[in-house]
Amino acid sequence: MVKTLRLAQLASASIMSWMMLNASPALAQALAGSAAPTGVARPGHDGVEVDRIVAIVNNGVITERQLGARVDMVKRRLQSQAGAQIPPDADLQRQVLQQMVTSEIQLQQAQEEGITIDDAAVDQTLQRLAQSNGMSLDQFRARIEQEGVKWTTFRSDARDEMTLSELRRRDVDAKITVSDAEVANYLATQHGVSVTPPDLHLEHLLVSVPANAPAADVQAAEKRAQGYIKEAQNGRNFGRMARSDSQAADAKQHGDLGFKAQAALPKEFVDAAATIAPGQVAPQPVRTANGWEVIRLVDRRPSQNPQDKVMQTHVSHILLRVGEGTSEADAVRKLLAIKQDIQAGKGTFADYARTNSQDGSAGAGGDLGWINPGQTVPEFERAMNQLQPGQISNPVRSQFGYHLIMVQARRETEASPAQQDDTARQAVGSRKSEQAYADWLRALYDASYVKVLLPNMASPTSGS
Repeated sequence: MVKTLRLAQLASASIMSWMMLNASPALAQALAGSAAPTGVARPGHDGVEVDRIVAIVNNGVITERQLGARVDMVKRRLQSQAGAQIPPDADLQRQVLQQMVTSEIQLQQAQEEGITIDDAAVDQTLQRLAQSNGMSLDQFRARIEQEGVKWTTFRSDARDEMTLSELRRRDVDAKITVSDAEVANYLATQHGVSVTPPDLHLEHLLVSVPANAPAADVQAAEKRAQGYIKEAQNGRNFGRMARSDSQAADAKQHGDLGFKAQAALPKEFVDAAATIAPGQVAPQPVRTANGWEVIRLVDRRPSQNPQDKVMQTHVSHILLRVGEGTSEADAVRKLLAIKQDIQAGKGTFADYARTNSQDGSAGAGGDLGWINPGQTVPEFERAMNQLQPGQISNPVRSQFGYHLIMVQARRETEASPAQQDDTARQAVGSRKSEQAYADWLRALYDASYVKVLLPNMASPTSGS
């Protein structure tokens, strides 16, 4: 069953998304006009402090209290990272507010389209996130609250992340098509050169520039990007800088793109990396449709030529289903006990699979045979790919239940023509999706009414 299904990956929960207050444009304008110019809450007629509005986003507002809470949260997380440098308050405030505005625009769009994420889906995602960190849900909640984040806030943020993921799936990814001609062209590009160009491992940091931005704003963004280049050249950790300062969607992943074939990367990125050595940052920022990009080359490696080769994994698993008397906690405890027994030499993985697994592979000792990339559900495949041969995972949650996974071996084999086409189609689709998402997000922003009200961050009204 696991071997034959493929599901869309759920977005992981993060504390970098948010929910906003709603107000009509007229009410927001009235409140904005009466806000204290000093940037602090001031007492109202009844002596109660009024929360000042710092940005108007269509029919919603972002308040000073919300912005301050989010900035404090980001600061705490940066302070907990060894060696992380915290940007000046004004820069951090500007970056966080821009992220909040962008998220709010998308959340409003999701609401218009009737996208909702129910409690059960949120609970399942949080359970998976806890499990991926090797904790029970209670332990994970305690860890989050130790970091100064309310669990209700984290849960709300998780729902928002899932909402944005579903919005992107509907409005962008579901509309991406890859023609046979594009696949053939991609394969010809890979095979039509005498020496296949090496794969590149890049990191990037985006300084966003809205479409139709005034020339002064474009120049200011370029100057900021040049400043990040100097900081990186002076020894600032690029990954941490990207996590805290980048305005790209992958900022939480430190802007790390991993190893990719050059054909799967934007041409501007490839050109920027062509003249630098691993570990270096491109000396000039790269202009793209999204703004200014700072590019760092982590490493090069000989092309893995994925169209010709495929890495297969020989894997076994033990599945415990949840429900009908078995709780999530019971399944996790039982699998952890089984793992300890196997490691203590009390039996083989196959022995325990035959007597405990609730999957059709139990009779074969849990053996799923040789697995190709993409043949398992995402949660299973991610955990499997992190294991060395002979290593056993911790319990892994999927829609089937909880798995204990053991990798037997790996091998590289010739990809069939169908596998080559599938890999090429995924590469082309991924590249088109990223560009389409950037274009969609920029158009959504341009069509929105955004007004920033902080004195040191005043910006022209965007949209209509």
